[in-house]
Amino acid sequence: MKTTSKRGVCVLVLLAAAIAYAQQPEVALNFVPSQTDVDFTLGDVLHTVHGNFKLKSGQIEFAPTTSVIRGQITVDAGSGNSGSPGRDRKMHKEVLESTRYSEVTFRPDRVEGKVAAEGKSAVQVHGMFGIHGAEHEISVPAEVELAPDHWSLSVHFVVPYVKWGLKDPSTFILRVSKTVDIDLRASGQNPWIAAR
Repeated sequence: MKTTSKRGVCVLVLLAAAIAYAQQPEVALNFVPSQTDVDFTLGDVLHTVHGNFKLKSGQIEFAPTTSVIRGQITVDAGSGNSGSPGRDRKMHKEVLESTRYSEVTFRPDRVEGKVAAEGKSAVQVHGMFGIHGAEHEISVPAEVELAPDHWSLSVHFVVPYVKWGLKDPSTFILRVSKTVDIDLRASGQNPWIAAR
């Protein structure tokens, strides 16, 4: 009799935990420029170039129990800065054409892998990467940490900018990589919002 009663209690506890997890509210990751770093790394034959871009805006929303995700991260293409005025002028005028194509965007549409309702998760985020007037399908690895009072995100991926139609800035003397590494790190407070 006691064994049956204990089993019943265990079943109820497991059922309650499953229901609670299934009802986890939607998470809103609101990106703030002061708490978001967008860095790039470009290799050439002489040395590696490091630089950064500034975030314009960003909000991503998803429910931890589903793979559906929506929102957009928008970066100011004209803010690209490598620390060399001459190199940056060439980057903006000849490669990014940032006066004409002023934004770089990422619109996620699904998460591949499980995002824990609390704690760290390593997932792949699939979506469309917009640059130089065109969008490209991409899947990027992301480490997400969710907590009741904060969230953090770290993403690293490679953009094959020449393959995607941007000009190769290499010259006869100076050869640069045809891909650029992007690192995005962001954090924020109070991620939980009511389920919709």
